[in-house]
Amino acid sequence: MCGIVGYVGAKQAAPILLEGLAKLEYRGYDSTGIAVRDGDNKPEIVRAKGRLRKLAEKTDGGRAIPGTCGIGHTRWATHGEPSEINAHPHASDDLNVVGVHNGIIENYQELKNKLERKNYRFHSETDTEVVIKLVDYYYKKYRIGPVDAINKTLVRVRGSYALCLMFAEYPGEIWVARKDSPMIIGEGNGEMFVASDVPAILGHTNRVYYIGNMELGRLTRDHVTFYNLDGDEIQKQSKEIEWDAESAEKGGYEHFMLKEIHEQPKAVRDTIESVVRDGKIDLSGMSLDDDIIRGITSIVITACGSAYHVGVTLQYIFEDLARIPVRVELASEFRYRNPLLTPETLVVAISQSGETADTLAAVREAKDKGARTLAIVNVMGSSIARESDDVFYTLAGPEIAVATTKGYSAQLVAGYLLAIRFGMARGFVSGEQCDRYLQEIASIPAKIERTLEDKERIQWFAAQRSAARDIFLIGRGLDYAICLEGSLKVKEISYIHSEAYAAGELKHGTISLVEDGTLVIGILTQPALLEKTMSNMLETKSRGAYLMGLTTYGNYNVENTANFTVYVPRIDEHFAASLSIIPLQLMAYYISVARGLDVDKPRNLAKSVTVE
Repeated sequence: MCGIVGYVGAKQAAPILLEGLAKLEYRGYDSTGIAVRDGDNKPEIVRAKGRLRKLAEKTDGGRAIPGTCGIGHTRWATHGEPSEINAHPHASDDLNVVGVHNGIIENYQELKNKLERKNYRFHSETDTEVVIKLVDYYYKKYRIGPVDAINKTLVRVRGSYALCLMFAEYPGEIWVARKDSPMIIGEGNGEMFVASDVPAILGHTNRVYYIGNMELGRLTRDHVTFYNLDGDEIQKQSKEIEWDAESAEKGGYEHFMLKEIHEQPKAVRDTIESVVRDGKIDLSGMSLDDDIIRGITSIVITACGSAYHVGVTLQYIFEDLARIPVRVELASEFRYRNPLLTPETLVVAISQSGETADTLAAVREAKDKGARTLAIVNVMGSSIARESDDVFYTLAGPEIAVATTKGYSAQLVAGYLLAIRFGMARGFVSGEQCDRYLQEIASIPAKIERTLEDKERIQWFAAQRSAARDIFLIGRGLDYAICLEGSLKVKEISYIHSEAYAAGELKHGTISLVEDGTLVIGILTQPALLEKTMSNMLETKSRGAYLMGLTTYGNYNVENTANFTVYVPRIDEHFAASLSIIPLQLMAYYISVARGLDVDKPRNLAKSVTVE
């Protein structure tokens, strides 16, 4: 949510800022703005409501704004409606301090009241204008430099923030500070960058610094200096990002989502190969040896959105293969109910970005209660990765579309491998069974590719049903877990009301929603449950539903029940989710396209939810 970009160097800053903001559009936003400084001159601030192209039109693609030092922002409205006056950057009235901010300042009203008593005036409804003017207040009151002014501000602020500031008396410098909201510093040749996420700067550098919580930094064109809250300098080493700029581009596909759907075989294969070596699961990069695994008495999986649906799937698999109790918790609820955790509990946090605010808070809650933590994340050096005891990195590469596809699939396969490893350590999976499971998992990328070959049929079906008002997905067991994710894909990008139901629950009230023409999708990959789910599908058909069946090759009797049937390759039923989700992703994508919607940037949604 929201995006920050900053640049200081020898080049014209504004075009670079606009380019970087365009790479962050996937994060979700409703207004944009930049502030650029030309030498000792006062910064020029330009803001616009709506899409980034409006800001580009105002500035002639940035070419109309001179200066080699600047900051930019895409805003997701929290405090104050989407408008030009609420857009960032904000500034003190004399332009002494100009800044942008991601996050939420919880005590902004208290701080605003204080500043109003000091004769500060406010023009927007935002918490950001408050924090910018609080920095200005301390800077002027104590006649101190940016380090002390920022630090005095940070100790007064409650909430989350990534701040990017320019000071009138420090031309050619950008000052940054961070707490809980993501931020990286990019190091180029005679130029420095700051951004909320890697894609914004990949075209310029792959050397980055990670700024920690409650730390700040000073960027000049040649150097970055980091400080703690005491104002002392701290040393950091830069890291190399292995993603390349090309991987963050569309590569000839109409949308990022379609590209990322097709990248799933590689994402899954790379994730498997990161820990499977010579036919064995090698977790030596983690501290989870057999003794530690055997000492774990329960697992809690915590996540949000699609990552939560991964957790629901993994609950079935861990309990079946490792015979260990598993709970799946929405991260947004986890810490508010005083969860029962012990040192023998393993809390598994799943997040594509590694910055999801609620999931990060769940990790901290777990650690406070003495539980062991394991992160499954896609971004090296992210907050959740740094704060967890162990990390399983998925290798999905940059995911730009708001609706996750390859990130979800990589998380699934990471979970499969962990479940098998736990099952072996606990004595419930033999060496022979492990070999068979790993062979099945190794076949997933090729079977995804085969499933993708059916996309024209799915595109045709999606076009036929794109005017649907309601879509229900039903299944049992692991199939129900896939219904949850398939339903989310439909609703988040096509805006069609969609719900997932455990098929056996239909008769407990839900079936009253079915009427003539309602699209009901039955997921049927679990052999022991197939006939039961088919019976539930027939119950809806007798009430006017139009049926789609999704099953594995060989179950051709499904065609006798469903109006339209999609087949996926056969695979061990534990891992069927990796294949059955593909047609649902494609269906959601093609429905959205048929409805003429913005697939990659659905309304009101953001890629990374970095505030509560």
